[in-house]
Amino acid sequence: MTVTVRFAPSPTGRIHIGNARTALFNWLFAMNNKGRFIQRFDDTDVARSTQEFSDAILYDLHWLGIFPDATEYQSRRFEVYDAAVERLKAASVLYACYETPEELDLRRKVRRTRSLPPVYGREALTLTPQQVAEYQADGRRPHWRFLLPNFTSDPLQPERTEIHWNDLVRGEETVDLASLSDPVLLREDGTYLYTLPSVVDDIEMGVTHVIRGDDHVTNSGVQIALFQALGAQPPVFGHHNLLTTASGEGLSKRTGALSIESLRETGIEPMAVASLAVLVGTSENVAAVSTMSELAARFDPAATSKSAAKFDPDELLVLNRTLLHHMPFSEARDRLIVLGISGDKAEPFWLAVRGNLDRLADAANWWRILGEGPKEPPEFSGEDRDFLRQAFDLLPEEPWNGTIWKEWTGKVREATGRKGKALFMPLRLALTGLSSGPELADLLPLLGREGTLARRP
Repeated sequence: MTVTVRFAPSPTGRIHIGNARTALFNWLFAMNNKGRFIQRFDDTDVARSTQEFSDAILYDLHWLGIFPDATEYQSRRFEVYDAAVERLKAASVLYACYETPEELDLRRKVRRTRSLPPVYGREALTLTPQQVAEYQADGRRPHWRFLLPNFTSDPLQPERTEIHWNDLVRGEETVDLASLSDPVLLREDGTYLYTLPSVVDDIEMGVTHVIRGDDHVTNSGVQIALFQALGAQPPVFGHHNLLTTASGEGLSKRTGALSIESLRETGIEPMAVASLAVLVGTSENVAAVSTMSELAARFDPAATSKSAAKFDPDELLVLNRTLLHHMPFSEARDRLIVLGISGDKAEPFWLAVRGNLDRLADAANWWRILGEGPKEPPEFSGEDRDFLRQAFDLLPEEPWNGTIWKEWTGKVREATGRKGKALFMPLRLALTGLSSGPELADLLPLLGREGTLARRP
């Protein structure tokens, strides 16, 4: 059996870091089991779903390093769902209901006043042919509910079966169907809700493992019953904890909170996003992981906590710095060329500045500083200006190499008596215009003697 997983968002907006967590859990699980990853778009809501969002989601996944083995669209599979509906009707487990939303709401309120769970009472099962004819004559169209399984042979009895499964993440799980209404699978207008297409596709596409957020635990109980009603073996389910914002708020595609698009546009590395999205809220230490293979080796669904995990963008920036500080030139080269950084100096430049970058695009500023000097000439006191003029007079002759900074500052220290910050800070400001940055020992060979002299105040 080939392990097969799927990621099935609705293409009604851009995916956020919480959605990416689910996609990454599935991708890494497939990697570790030499399995298949299906990208499936839950686009049965044709009014809100767009191809533009589908394409954007695929782009975001590719940026993260996820490359599906197949891409499917539920909007192209209605005939398959229609056939499943007929099978369920023939098995007498899908039944027509004619209540209006107002009538259903009133019944729920009545049940609450009687200390009963506010679930659907299956009143539609007792309708007579005459009542059905009257509803139809009034222009009412039915919605269709799935009859959840019972312990008894009488569908009107309130006692219903419990659904049990061994969750890939949470261990033993139970859903008591007695606490649930028979779910609506088909609306009055003939459109499908989420449940039936999802189950039918999992059967048809050979999905072996369903890994998703723990807000779907109850759904899984219903879906397992539906798998069984369709004569199929349910897949293995796994429900990971959800991510929230640092303040504990839920994430939403509608608000764009921590969207993959926004993180990319702010210069965050994809593996920084993937590292934090996967490792936060698990027993693993959150650390910057440079490759998807390395992340897969650290991934264990069972190591995930049952409580929600907070996604802190500040922590993301720390991971981003770590990845950049260790990124080899070969990995950065093409992106540096886009920034206008190329030639013989590109590699030593990258090795010199990468340890001071928050984002790779920040390298362009250091390239400009080396080529053009400080954007704003720094102001010095008279004492520091005299010191700098004396220091630049002591600048060694070429050729220059990695020892030139040590040689130069040694001469300056001996001639002026300055040391420590009093010696280094004026030189740094004169050369870069900034009080911090890459090691000057690495920058001087890139500047050359002529470029260094050009910074003399």
